[in-house]
Amino acid sequence: MDRTEPVLPSVNSSYRPPLYDEQSTTEDEEGEDCSPAATLLPQVSSAALAVRYSPEDAYGLVYIIFFLMGIGSLLPWNFFITAKFYWLYKLSNSTDHSGRSSLSDYFESYLSIASAVPSVLCLVLNYFLINRLSPDVRIVSSLFVMLLVFVVTTVLVKVDVSEYRMEFFSGTLACVAIVSGASNIFCASMFGISGYFPMRISQALIAGQAMGGTLTALASILTLTLAQDVTNNALGYFLTADIFILLCIILYLLLPKFAYSRHYMLAVTSVSPGTLGEDHATAGGVPPLQPIIKKAGLLGFCVFYVFSVSITVFPAVSSGIQSVNLDSGSPWATTYFVPLTSFLLYNVADFCGRQATAWVQIPGPTSRVLPALVLCRSVLVPLLMFCNYQPRDHLHTVLFSNDVYPVIFNCLLGLSNGYLGTLPMIYGPKVVPRELAEATGVVMSFFLTLGLAVGSGFSVLIVHSI
Repeated sequence: MDRTEPVLPSVNSSYRPPLYDEQSTTEDEEGEDCSPAATLLPQVSSAALAVRYSPEDAYGLVYIIFFLMGIGSLLPWNFFITAKFYWLYKLSNSTDHSGRSSLSDYFESYLSIASAVPSVLCLVLNYFLINRLSPDVRIVSSLFVMLLVFVVTTVLVKVDVSEYRMEFFSGTLACVAIVSGASNIFCASMFGISGYFPMRISQALIAGQAMGGTLTALASILTLTLAQDVTNNALGYFLTADIFILLCIILYLLLPKFAYSRHYMLAVTSVSPGTLGEDHATAGGVPPLQPIIKKAGLLGFCVFYVFSVSITVFPAVSSGIQSVNLDSGSPWATTYFVPLTSFLLYNVADFCGRQATAWVQIPGPTSRVLPALVLCRSVLVPLLMFCNYQPRDHLHTVLFSNDVYPVIFNCLLGLSNGYLGTLPMIYGPKVVPRELAEATGVVMSFFLTLGLAVGSGFSVLIVHSI
């Protein structure tokens, strides 16, 4: 990014860079055509009307809706992968007393592949569809696809598939691919339109995603405590997912009913197909990538690196760290240590970090401190590797032989992931012209997904090197 070029806030950005002043606004206004004919035409001023006037979010209802949409965007998928014992039960060989089969042993590996590939492809597709399909069509259709798949999955919970395990396995992977792709289109499209709102709305969406992970971790702990039947647990997971997806559809359809959201979503229609200038895109064409990378490329790298580091060690390494008091046989050491210290603690810390960005937005989008802090997170990888991870085949030395260390490291991992991952995500759509805000939101989501994919690959190498 050219250092001499001021970063102008996009529509209703609550962030005002130090270089921004009223001079640019005045110059734009002086350059407008004030002829009688021009006054009859809709104006798309660079100093957006939303900056001059903005209705209030009564009772924070729009904020709450975006927060719930954030929960609903990842909660169904989290429940899908949380029902691990259900999938093992469905795919196990009833003739094998060990309850194992080749399908169940490698199911998680197949699951990762079936979800990663469609995620990247659908995000690329979503970028090409930005100016061809409205956000309403992309969001509602993806939600209906997710709902349909989960209804089918819910019905199959109580169906005996012992004689059709291979067909069930193939169908499940197909469902995973469809849900993963639709979920990514939904998340990217929602984050894209949130770029037209103040940054607090984008923050609400991202914080809601973290809360979805927290609720999933709590559900898994309750499952361990209540020790119910695996099929009943899975039925509860999938029914909850069905309800949340349906809730997301209703909430999104209610958004235009609020003056606050109607005011900002007007910007979406005003810059949708046919309104981009020659410097940006042709009517109905693909949004230009070069100006987005020029303005938000470094922020995209920050998002990519934050999530690649996090997924490198969570959950592959963090969930393998056992209590040093495992031989004591206590419930804390044998049953609850990993769910609490790895999953619940990380998700709660991640949520706190994301929520903190609602009040504190330091450093700014042009600061070199932000990428420096992001790179410093790399130290968390060796710190967690040298905790009591088991089994150890190569690195036999355990430097941190106390249960307090993984607690501290997981807390730092979650807090830094939430805070440093959210800041560039909400900055991205605000440092580009408003007509590129939605496309930038999709690009930032792509960087996030790419970071998860790269981090997943490195996690395999890390686990095999310990």
